[in-house]
Amino acid sequence: MNLYDDVKFIKGVGPKFEEKLNKCGIFNALDLLLYFPRDYDYIEDNMSIESIDENEKIILTCRVCGIGKTYRTNTRKLLSQIIFTYNDVTVVGKWFNSPYVVKSFKDNETYNLLGKFKRIGNRIEVINPQIVNKECVTRNIVPIYPLKGDLTSKSISKIINNVFNEISIEENLPAKILKKYNLCSLEDAIKEIHFPSSKVSLQRSIQRLKFQELFNYSMKLLILKDKFKHNNSGIAFKISDELALLKEKLPFTLTKAQSKVVREILIDEKKHVPMNRLVQGDVGSGKTIVAIIAMFNVYKNGYQSVMMAPTEILAMQHYEEVKKILSPFDVDIELLTGSTSAKEKKRIKEKIRLDMPVIVVGTHAVIQEDVVFGKLGMAVTDEQHRFGVQQRNRITSSNNKADVLVMTATPIPRTLALYLYSDLDISIIDELPPGRKRIITEYFREQSRDDAYKKVHSELQGGRQAYIVCPLIEEDTDKKLNSVESLYNELSQGILSNFKVEIMHGKLKPKEKDEIITRFKNKEIDVLISTTVIEVGVNVPNASCMVIENSERFGLAQLHQLRGRVGRGKYQSYCFLIANIKSKTTQRRMEIMTESTDGFYISEQDFKLRGTGEMFGFRQHGDSGLLLADFIEDIDILKAAFKEAGVLLSSEAEEIKKLCMSLEKSLVKSSRFICFN
Repeated sequence: MNLYDDVKFIKGVGPKFEEKLNKCGIFNALDLLLYFPRDYDYIEDNMSIESIDENEKIILTCRVCGIGKTYRTNTRKLLSQIIFTYNDVTVVGKWFNSPYVVKSFKDNETYNLLGKFKRIGNRIEVINPQIVNKECVTRNIVPIYPLKGDLTSKSISKIINNVFNEISIEENLPAKILKKYNLCSLEDAIKEIHFPSSKVSLQRSIQRLKFQELFNYSMKLLILKDKFKHNNSGIAFKISDELALLKEKLPFTLTKAQSKVVREILIDEKKHVPMNRLVQGDVGSGKTIVAIIAMFNVYKNGYQSVMMAPTEILAMQHYEEVKKILSPFDVDIELLTGSTSAKEKKRIKEKIRLDMPVIVVGTHAVIQEDVVFGKLGMAVTDEQHRFGVQQRNRITSSNNKADVLVMTATPIPRTLALYLYSDLDISIIDELPPGRKRIITEYFREQSRDDAYKKVHSELQGGRQAYIVCPLIEEDTDKKLNSVESLYNELSQGILSNFKVEIMHGKLKPKEKDEIITRFKNKEIDVLISTTVIEVGVNVPNASCMVIENSERFGLAQLHQLRGRVGRGKYQSYCFLIANIKSKTTQRRMEIMTESTDGFYISEQDFKLRGTGEMFGFRQHGDSGLLLADFIEDIDILKAAFKEAGVLLSSEAEEIKKLCMSLEKSLVKSSRFICFN
């Protein structure tokens, strides 16, 4: 069997099973091997009553001694109960909203129950336990896979085992590196992550795979950097005489930081080597105008530019700003997004195929296969971490002469940026436009949250608007977190009942989200309760305050990004953080947010706090290609992997060169950074 063989060729996979796997993004044997468990059950079998830990799942072999009736609780849930005995102790099994479960049990029969058992007085209780078979009982660590439909972790484990019976995995790191960092083989790592033999071996496998990911990530970036370095076939643009006139006609004066970055970009544009530059700038620092100036110069040289944004609403904002800034000049500007009409798409695609200058602003729609630029001179991607290396390169793959400008408002610690963006030259806009009022940030403990909403009420009475952000869409009783829906019910019927309140979340269709944002911008909505979908790009100058519920659940970088949605107009703005503070670290994080609005300072503080084991900071998104590693938490692995990748690529040894070539081919084929030769 080949790793790239279709899943239908795996023993035990029929047409229906294949369809279910496809829905999980599993199309071949490699996809299956890289479909890692999201968690594990660490199971102890038939423990003594005294050693039961209610936070850990265990298996108890219990005998049924009574089957109770199913009835409705005060909260309208269906409750089914079965009474068991275990070593002469009464065990009460409770199942909610599962009336059919009682049919699975027979009086006086013995069953292996898997669950979290809790001692209450002289008896034991367990909620929604599973019946497990003897095969499961023999395994102490059981993988839990991310599932869709009626797939089960057991069925996935079974076919993964069938794949291991058919293939062997070739090692793709030199023995010297494995020995130096005490890493297990790639084959052992893949096997152990799916079928752990012990906690120690599982940790070793995860360590190896994290190293593999970050090593391959580093390899890819260093190879890209080398290619750019030796690519002398770029376009050497002239500096247009009209640039001075454009700067004169701007409705504001560029800051010193903006002017410095513009100079760096224009110097790059004059070179024969294609530009590959990252512009880091805090929220509201004016990155977009820098990109517009760069694209304007390319346009005046007779070339095309494309600016790609992660969302339609942000693409529309950029399009409107580009049109406004360049309105005194005769510049052809187009907007291409997923909701552009078929007729318009056809017209725009036909236009950009021609050898004619144009500035195109769009979303992922501009990197589809049927979008071909006839004379691309510059590609600008906004919010870098939402696209990742893969998509960044797709836009220039057939236009390798084009300059690349990447913009991000995510302040990344300088130490980390050296590794994450080693293929890019970095420019930093570390200055906000003059006159911008500092956002006043306060944090409130959970018991004082009413005080925060009184302040919101005051702002709304003054004609302003407000955002309220929470971590969940629907109520989750287990986690005790506020949700969009529960807050809407509480606030729209309570303290904010005199105002128009609306909700927005990630489950809505893009068009629905855009309509809500448009209504919010047009002041048809006073309060927008949302999940973090408003994190990027939404610009509503009249919105002067934000409440972030359960602030302890967000990383500092994300809190800073969210806060950046207010303070974009002439009004004094506020950010109120409501947090369940249970540790000094959480309190310190809230204090950092109140101390500073400087994203770079916050990112450095975030970086210093990373060792506490809590979830902080910059988080890569799904399109980064990383499955296990985390840039912040695994910075030490990243440093080591980056160093070893550099050593390998500079090696003259024939064996190492062959290994590098093989790895490079695998990286080209794969969208992930764990790949096999």
